Amino acid sequence: MAAATADGHGGRRRLRVFFLPFFARGHLIPMTDLACLMAAASTDAVEVEATMAVTPANAAAIAATITGNAAVRVVCYPFPDVGLARGVECLGAAAAHDAWRVYRAVDLSRPAHESLLRHHRPDAIVADVPFWWATGVAAELGVPRLTFNPVGVFPQLAMNNLVAVRPDIVRGGADGPPVTVPGMPGGREITIPVSELPDFLVQDDHLSMSWDRIKASQLAGFGVVVNTFAALEAPYCDEFSRVDARRAYFVGPVSQPSRAAAAAVRRGGDGDVDCLRWLSTKPSQSVVYVCFGSWAHFSVTQTRELALGLEASNQPFLWVIRSDSGDGGGERWAPEGWERRMEGRGMVVRGWAPQLAVLAHPSVGAFVTHCGWNSVLEAAAAGVPALTWPLVFEQFINERLVTEVAAFGARVWEDGGGKRGVRAREAETVPAGVIARAVAGFMAGGGGRRERAAAMATALAESARVAVGENGSSWRDIRRLIQDLTDATASQP
Repeated sequence: MAAATADGHGGRRRLRVFFLPFFARGHLIPMTDLACLMAAASTDAVEVEATMAVTPANAAAIAATITGNAAVRVVCYPFPDVGLARGVECLGAAAAHDAWRVYRAVDLSRPAHESLLRHHRPDAIVADVPFWWATGVAAELGVPRLTFNPVGVFPQLAMNNLVAVRPDIVRGGADGPPVTVPGMPGGREITIPVSELPDFLVQDDHLSMSWDRIKASQLAGFGVVVNTFAALEAPYCDEFSRVDARRAYFVGPVSQPSRAAAAAVRRGGDGDVDCLRWLSTKPSQSVVYVCFGSWAHFSVTQTRELALGLEASNQPFLWVIRSDSGDGGGERWAPEGWERRMEGRGMVVRGWAPQLAVLAHPSVGAFVTHCGWNSVLEAAAAGVPALTWPLVFEQFINERLVTEVAAFGARVWEDGGGKRGVRAREAETVPAGVIARAVAGFMAGGGGRRERAAAMATALAESARVAVGENGSSWRDIRRLIQDLTDATASQP
């Protein structure tokens, strides 16, 4: 492998880094942010040339984010034929019953990745967690491979430690007792009902079958880049560095430098600027922002209960719903007359909302969130307290960080909600009354919950600002990453 070379631009070394994101917006967007950050951190000595390797539809999703950034390029490879409609190339675009096809595409993308990397021969590879084969290709090419993990270190450590007791969890079955996560640092006991554990810990699935291979690949690689900041997850970052990576770089929030208004609106797609104008008509910290990410699939029944709950809360709200939400079995998602009754007090956005800009708006006073890691991090960075409603995978673990550890939020289910669960068959519909009490009580400051959460959120926002600012922890880790890669490539023959 030829070491990173001088390109004639002032004698700077050129470091060509390829990025391979998983087929989900929650992975694709932060990895694009990371590519932009690394390119922007180029120095007088090193110029980082970042290349996003994506499928065509996912290239379109990041086009607005990288527009005008000549140091971030895109190369495309075909999305594998897994029986999805043309242009459906990520989890957020696929119907719930077709999610397995997206995971199948992960395995089938291996030949295209290997061919692409061998052809372009980059100086370093940053590959998403599922693409375990990137470590082998990097070794063949003699270049560093980094794992990018868009999930925080708290949930990663929890899942690592739960794998150790997985046989006991499986034996206990769905009705087994709550599980205490073993070996977590910090002295805080984390207990989770079996219904709230990720699928791969309870039953065999694509991840349970590839977990060991993924972890071995991660540990054999050059290091791990995590979208988090040290102040949010101490002492978990120290433990992660010790047990889960040869080198760990905590570089988040990767979205934070993009919070200039124009960049925040276009990040991840064309945002709805009308909702920002609508927010500007509302009093400070009065609006409840409701968004469950690009992946959530609510039943029509649950969507109607949420609509009625928001109505009964008597709070102004901005609610983002999937663009494919609509009639189901002849039943409208919105109760009769609901949209008319909510005119002025509530706004519904279909599809993609500019979440960074929304959370930064002074009118937003709380965020009802599914606890996807990007949303957790963005809420903390914006200083917005959270009301948690986790749905899938590690989101119930993330909720523990939000409500118990970092303590900048409270559960929607705090006062008598139904049984919660990752698997839809195990979870009950949350009724409108529970939702209304949770939202109204939180916004009214009942018991001081919102005041305490808001104070913690404000402190975290300042910590995030410091982390990404000059000489902050994340700022230093980005530059340490570039220096380590430069040193590694310079030492190659």
